[in-house]
Amino acid sequence: QVQLVESGGGLVQAGGSLRLSCAASGRTFDSYVMGWFRQAPGKEREFVATISRSGGSTYYADSVKGRFTISRDNAKKQVYLQMNSLKPEDTAVYYCAASGIIAATHISEYKYWGQGTQVTVSS
Repeated sequence: QVQLVESGGGLVQAGGSLRLSCAASGRTFDSYVMGWFRQAPGKEREFVATISRSGGSTYYADSVKGRFTISRDNAKKQVYLQMNSLKPEDTAVYYCAASGIIAATHISEYKYWGQGTQVTVSS
C-alpha cells in the first residue's frame, strides 16, 4: 500500500496560482495511477485530474482544463497539481489519491487517499 500526504494549499486571490504537492511513501509508487479530487462545502467530491503511471498521459475535468496541470516525479515519489488562473469556485479541500486502474476518473476506482489540503480563492 501507499501513504499519501498533501501540502501547498492556502489562501489566494482570484487569478492567482498555487502548486499542490502529494508526497507518497511506499515501495511501488510508480505502479499507481495518481489523481486529484476536490470537495467543496455541501458538495460531493469531484474528479479534477489524473496522470498515468509513467506520466505520459493526463486527463482533466472540463472545469479545470487549460488552467490546471498534473505532473509526477516517480524518483521523488511526488505528484503535483499546478493551479493557475484560480477562481472562487475552485475553493475546496483537495485530495491526492492512488489507483490501480488505468484511466481512473471516479472515486470508487481509487484505493488510497491523502488527508486533503484546503485551497481558498477569494474574489
